[in-house]
Amino acid sequence: MKWIFDMAMRNLRRNKRRTVLAVTSIALSVTLMTFMGGFTQGVLNNMVKNITKNETGHIRITTKGFEDRSRFMPVDELIANPAEIIAAIKASADLSESVETIAERILFGTLLSNGPNAKAAFGFAGDPETEKGLLNLNRSIAEGSYLSGSGETIIGKKLAADLDLKVGGSLRVVTQGADYGLHLKRFKIAGIFSTGLNQLDGGAFQIPVSDAKELLRTDGGVQQIVLMLKDYRKAEETARLVSAAVAGTASGKDLIVRPWSDIGDYPRLIRVMEKMYGWIFLVIAFLGAFIITNILMMVVMERKREIGILKSMGLKRREVLALFLTEGAAMGAIGSGIGAAAGLALCGVFSVYGMDFSTAVGSMTFPVDPIYHTTFNVLSALQMFALGLFVSMIVSILPSRRAATMNAVDAIKSVA
Repeated sequence: MKWIFDMAMRNLRRNKRRTVLAVTSIALSVTLMTFMGGFTQGVLNNMVKNITKNETGHIRITTKGFEDRSRFMPVDELIANPAEIIAAIKASADLSESVETIAERILFGTLLSNGPNAKAAFGFAGDPETEKGLLNLNRSIAEGSYLSGSGETIIGKKLAADLDLKVGGSLRVVTQGADYGLHLKRFKIAGIFSTGLNQLDGGAFQIPVSDAKELLRTDGGVQQIVLMLKDYRKAEETARLVSAAVAGTASGKDLIVRPWSDIGDYPRLIRVMEKMYGWIFLVIAFLGAFIITNILMMVVMERKREIGILKSMGLKRREVLALFLTEGAAMGAIGSGIGAAAGLALCGVFSVYGMDFSTAVGSMTFPVDPIYHTTFNVLSALQMFALGLFVSMIVSILPSRRAATMNAVDAIKSVA
């Protein structure tokens, strides 16, 4: 059937302007689809990261009691030996390629005071270096500096104003510990952060997790261990591996291991958005390829006499159908190839430099990373190429069938 392909290529070259128009149309569509695919995946990645890094991680390990009472931040529901759990996870060969970050955390309610001033607040405790890449409060320091050692704290700007606290001053924390007794500890204020979020700026402070263990008398225990993965979409299968690794430790038999997709309402929102984007890409592809239908219909009308002569010379219906389908597929393949390459190039650029949406996310109720990076995924670009080619072939069927079903005599007579 090589002669059909050769004839199709010759026909495309006969009217270069029309061919360029069709190829450009599908190329622009596939470029848009490829870039939007990389961008939306980057947005989803960032959304999941922003949602999970502050609260649940991609995978959260806690006790059953903490799961049931998590909104009350119970300091008596503890993972007794977090070091053993973390060591078991790191020792697993199956998890070494999936897990990116492991963090110990403690959250607790407290009463802060400074002379006659007192205010209810909540403390967040974690490893300062690890939390730089998760909670990101180090990016919001308005005065002073981020945590650099034990005995230091950073507090919200409004909270500092309400308590008349300054950088270099002392913060007195009074709270109930895991032993149900009241405990007091003073912290040096290393910095004041301003996120623009009332919940954090008006009632939160961060301390090292080692200080929290001492203050709350946890005997080395923590409320939760959160894991961040390299690919959040593998959270469910990775959670099963983590559960198996944890269950093999002395202190991990009764712990609960849950992926982020099983916690709260956000996972359902992410899944809905993924499905919506899939349909949007399909609509864009059809809009871009629809011009191929119009062009081929024009070609059929203009080439009635040629079609009639070819059929009178013995060209079969299926061969005429194959000829026009090949023309449509060729335009789709060329346009989709150009579009996929151009879209992938754009994704490559913005995967490095990113896009700053600081203004748009300024009103969010939790700290977010405002820089969105596209994903550079060759497989995704190939999928967009295949989608563009498939749609081009689909929209070529109608005009091709019309050409194939023409009566040879009527086709020749219709041309003066």
